[in-house]
Amino acid sequence: MQLGIDLGTSAVKLLVRNGNNIVSVSAPLSVQSPHNYWSEQDPEDWWQALLEGLRKLARDVPLAQISAIGLSGQMHGLVVLDDAHRVIRPAILWNDGRSFMQAAAMAKALPDVGTLAGVPPLPGFTAPKVLWMKEHEPAQYARIRHILLPKDYIGLRLHGALATDPSDAAGSLWLDQAARAWSDRLCAASATDIAWLPRLHDGSEVAGRVTPHAATQTGLPAGLPVVAGGGDAATGAVAMGATQEGGRFISLGTSGQVFVARDRHLPNPGKMVHAFAHCVPDHWFQMAAMLNGARPMSWFANVAQAGIPTLLHEAQAGESGRTPLFLPYLTGERSPHGDPHIRGGFYGLEDQTARGDMMRAVVDSVAFCFADAFDSIGNDATSQPALAIGGGAQSDYVLQRIADASGQHLERAAGADAGPAMGAAKLAAVAVGDLSISDLSLRPDAEAHFAPRPDTTGLLDRLARYRQLYEALKPMREV
Repeated sequence: MQLGIDLGTSAVKLLVRNGNNIVSVSAPLSVQSPHNYWSEQDPEDWWQALLEGLRKLARDVPLAQISAIGLSGQMHGLVVLDDAHRVIRPAILWNDGRSFMQAAAMAKALPDVGTLAGVPPLPGFTAPKVLWMKEHEPAQYARIRHILLPKDYIGLRLHGALATDPSDAAGSLWLDQAARAWSDRLCAASATDIAWLPRLHDGSEVAGRVTPHAATQTGLPAGLPVVAGGGDAATGAVAMGATQEGGRFISLGTSGQVFVARDRHLPNPGKMVHAFAHCVPDHWFQMAAMLNGARPMSWFANVAQAGIPTLLHEAQAGESGRTPLFLPYLTGERSPHGDPHIRGGFYGLEDQTARGDMMRAVVDSVAFCFADAFDSIGNDATSQPALAIGGGAQSDYVLQRIADASGQHLERAAGADAGPAMGAAKLAAVAVGDLSISDLSLRPDAEAHFAPRPDTTGLLDRLARYRQLYEALKPMREV
């Protein structure tokens, strides 16, 4: 029986895997944005949410019977610690855009950075945030002695070690992707002492064991092995069996991804495709990553003060032919634009526009983002349908619109809502011998199939206009 812990942006999810039996719980998180472009969380809130989740889990699962723990989490966040492992400032998250000038400086200083680090510098990544701290918070910068990624702070609190895995390290802009090792050049270009960075472990390797102090706080057994795990994209891939060449899936969480596993490092920086190390040994992946996955739907539900299921029903109820366009770029965008400044907006609202029409536009914008992502990453990966995971993947309507807009065959995997937490638990199972590395490439069963429909002319015309709208509004963005 293994425990997977997935530190998300909106919640910490805990999942216990016991053969085919699964128990999962979650505890909510909030994000603070005190200034434009800023997105932060207090790492202590992560720990308290984990403790809340463990209390919930203990009602249904005897924690003493857990054999190992795997970690997963939101990527790219900057957690800075002093020499006593105390947090210096709130964590700067993956969707924080304040360091756009520092990202540009890194790109100028290292012309080959996209090939070396797997993607051109963007403000969401970790390294430019350190440069921002040096320039804007010099006193706090001077106190830095250790840097961790978000899930690895949870690891530190559990086992006391400073450790990460290649897949999470991949999203920092400090990893030489081909060598799967920290890069002196990338660190130097971002004012980062390589000694601040944690030790690298493969995802199924034990990074440490639950300390007596952590055992007292959590109710977990002291000495329980904790594996390094992976960034949420890579652990989601493990959950979907996408660990070998050509394995692919899409994820519709707060953010969105199109993911293809590779057996070698294949950088494609010109397309803003992420070419990163995987959490399994000697493997890599390509990923088109969108900052705005299913999040625009929950945003509009809050604005409209209605539930997402209600709005989706209204969106499907009557296609009027007068659906507006919506740009979903609430926090800028990564793939394919690499544009931290663009923002969202509706175009084509009329006197008769109803909220169902607006929700249809929001759903279509999500589908259009995935169409752009598939175009960026290329459609030559495999003829096998892409599995879909994440909260947004629970809607047949959303998946059908993505299939229609992208021309891709999709399948919703059984247990698709388990996602990265399941992948983390599987990595823990490898560590204790319940699974092998080869077992991680097994795809889960599909519970629904979505094929592109033959008559999608109207939708594809809207896709073309959507792309034109981005180009038209791009000059109006505020920098």
